[in-house]
Amino acid sequence: MAENITDRTIRIGTRGSKLALWQAEAAAEKLQAAGFKTELVIISTKGDQVLDKSLDKIGSKGVFTEELEVALREGQVEIAVHSAKDVQSTIPADLELVAFMEREQVNDVILSFDPDFKLERESNAVIGTSSTRRKALLKKYYPNISTAESRGNLQTRLRKLEEKQFDALMLAYAGVSRMGYDHLIVHTFPEYEFIPAAGQGSVAIECARNLEPELKKGLKQALNHTQTHVCLLAERAFLRTMEGGCSIPSFALATLTGEGVSITGGIVSLDGKILLQETLEGPTVAAEEMGEELANIILGQGGDEILRSIRAERGE
Repeated sequence: MAENITDRTIRIGTRGSKLALWQAEAAAEKLQAAGFKTELVIISTKGDQVLDKSLDKIGSKGVFTEELEVALREGQVEIAVHSAKDVQSTIPADLELVAFMEREQVNDVILSFDPDFKLERESNAVIGTSSTRRKALLKKYYPNISTAESRGNLQTRLRKLEEKQFDALMLAYAGVSRMGYDHLIVHTFPEYEFIPAAGQGSVAIECARNLEPELKKGLKQALNHTQTHVCLLAERAFLRTMEGGCSIPSFALATLTGEGVSITGGIVSLDGKILLQETLEGPTVAAEEMGEELANIILGQGGDEILRSIRAERGE
């Protein structure tokens, strides 16, 4: 790496929640190990500010990323760090995702302060979640469960749980583990049944497309995890082709196999009654094409009807 690149202080744009800061600091450590100096720049997003509405009510596209992207454009930061599942399916043309950091375990989990809490098919507990996908899958597999909106950072949600606004909380394992709350996990959903949102468990690094090529290359070398990148290319191609943001109950999980990459993806209706899901396998070089092909298969099986009815219900 050219010496003058590491003379640069890399300003890292991040949201201010504890989990977002954990992610930004993880990126900073990797950059420092590669010889860069770093500085964190905390930026509040619409998703952080509007907590009294569900994501699908405030418009999910870029709800956690838009203000960070403005900072990239205006040169206030060199990179922005996001939870990969929060990144909108289509990136603006003047920006790009330069790296994906190594993925954590992908499962959804249930947290409770009651160690004896059991989630069974007959359960009629109230579960806190703000995810459209999780609500729909709970309706499919646990028809007696009811859900309650639980926006806010992890600590805010745990406070609501402590106040008994719901019996348990449903979250991604990655965030729970990174914040040190593993001891509250009372149930782990199998990832082949509760397939995660595209990108769940990974951290995405975004930059301006016109960032100096040499610097961009150095940042990618320091931050990118090749195997995760291949999987995320497939998942994001699926998401982009489905035209689904994080308020659409679609899901996708790609994994590396001995021969290449396997991707399972689909969509579930809001009432949980229709679940469309397929798996494709192929070489890693075809990861993006496979994601697109899988989405087109799902859309052709009736996924387009599910999306239409969801948009009509929301008045879009």
